[in-house]
Amino acid sequence: MTTSDFAAYIAGLPRVLVGAATLLRDADGRVLIVEPNYREGWTLPGGTVESDDGESPRQGARRETAEEIGLDVEIGRLLAVDWVLGPERPPVVAYLYDGGVLGERELKAIRLQEEELLSWRLVPREEVTAHMSGASGRRVLAALDVLAEGSGTAELENGHRVG
Repeated sequence: MTTSDFAAYIAGLPRVLVGAATLLRDADGRVLIVEPNYREGWTLPGGTVESDDGESPRQGARRETAEEIGLDVEIGRLLAVDWVLGPERPPVVAYLYDGGVLGERELKAIRLQEEELLSWRLVPREEVTAHMSGASGRRVLAALDVLAEGSGTAELENGHRVG
């Protein structure tokens, strides 16, 4: 196979988007969610991994969290990985990492990226799916379950546990 044949082969392979987010909580276990200005509903700090630049999902979660809420948090263990199919985009592999518990000082230091976000809030577990729809809300609940269990990673498809 020539170099140009290989390049054509690679160009013809299916594309998958990669997203990464950070699960942050307060001392009461409430989840930090953000309200984007470009779509309805709430989400976690995070976004698309810049894989063309060699960024890993872990690096992307840290960068996106710093950009979106102004906090450079240490990214902990992988809590969930989700294969998400959507009608108007390629499939997404969504990584969700533990960002730990934020203290009062960190919460007061949050500065939203105004180009993308309208607001933030802390919500208890029982309100997550009221703010976050579909796979996103189910992914957060699965990650909270993993934290409660103390180990492991949730493998998900559209937010539902598999395996």
